[in-house]
Amino acid sequence: MSSNATTALLLGGERTSGESVRKQNVLAACSIANIVKSSLGPVGLDKMLVDDVGDVTITNDGATILKLLDVEHPAGKILVQLAQLQDEEVGDGTTSVVILAAALLKGADELISRFVHPTTIINGYRLACREACKYIQEHLKMDVTKLGKQGLVSAARTAMSSKLINLDAEMFADMVVEAVTAVGINGPKGLVYPVKSINILKAHGRSMSESMFIKGYALNCTVASQQMPRSVKNAKIAFLDFSLQKVKMKLGVQVVVNDPDQLEAIRKRELDITKERIQKILAAGANVILTTGGIDDLCMKYFVEANAMAVRRCKKSDLKNMAKATGGQLIVSMSDMEGEEVFDAQKLGKASEVAQERICDDELIILRGPKVHPAASIILRGANDFYVDEMERSLHDAILV
Repeated sequence: MSSNATTALLLGGERTSGESVRKQNVLAACSIANIVKSSLGPVGLDKMLVDDVGDVTITNDGATILKLLDVEHPAGKILVQLAQLQDEEVGDGTTSVVILAAALLKGADELISRFVHPTTIINGYRLACREACKYIQEHLKMDVTKLGKQGLVSAARTAMSSKLINLDAEMFADMVVEAVTAVGINGPKGLVYPVKSINILKAHGRSMSESMFIKGYALNCTVASQQMPRSVKNAKIAFLDFSLQKVKMKLGVQVVVNDPDQLEAIRKRELDITKERIQKILAAGANVILTTGGIDDLCMKYFVEANAMAVRRCKKSDLKNMAKATGGQLIVSMSDMEGEEVFDAQKLGKASEVAQERICDDELIILRGPKVHPAASIILRGANDFYVDEMERSLHDAILV
């Protein structure tokens, strides 16, 4: 066996190699696997995690557990990243992939202790991987289009079997399949499902069984003024990532005014800048304005006069998804390359209707009939925030599956 070797690095620190370092890496990986091992399977246990500021998370999702841990060991961090990648690409199996990786490392360490060369072990693992993939392709692979709805429901139910929503798995599995099939579109590579077009809204209160599916993209916002229309047909939507408020000088900017009469002109110009922006947006044909920032009372008057709907304080991620579904573009600034403020009508998204409706106990903005591809929403109900957060993680896994 090779002995341990420690050498000093030029920029500070040490480089250590040898048997004990390898065993430390394997031990770190096994320690990470042991943390999530008890949460695996239908009888797995939930874990309560408390961070530095006292925020509590209750979950049995492997990727969430590992993401909230403060892992310092490099080998342990690799398994944390593995779980996160599995969550992003597949959704389910985050705990299983960590346990499998740790078991492979442990098995490799035992083979090395029997004087098997690491290169031989790596080649053996690669050969086993190829054979396993070949067997799956030949005997276990099924065409999704041939499964039918019941097969898809069964797959979604399996992904929920170890989750909090297991008691109502049948209802949620139907809901997930309905949402995914609702957003399916025919692309160049066949039928595709843009799952980011499925928005999950959380509303604590009432029973889990009162969760519901909505055709259309739902926003947890309301119109900025009650004098604005609550429904707009043939909507042309402007997606803005800035506020429509009185323009103020940024911190650190100083303006020296020698003539007091010029103060009123400066105030008027500050108001006119925002007014001109709104007029350019409305002149482009927009009748629905969604912004991540605020809209002050003075600016609302212009939208009310134009009979346009304006919604403020929207989540940026929601606007990005809605812009993609409607063929629009999220606008960060109206300034062009020459510094002039313009608004291009081609950046407007289009939908058959945008309306404010009362769903359950809340008023929501619903976007229906987007131009590019369909959208869907699921509204989750539960006893408290911990409950609906875990429900959201469970549905995320099932949707990706």
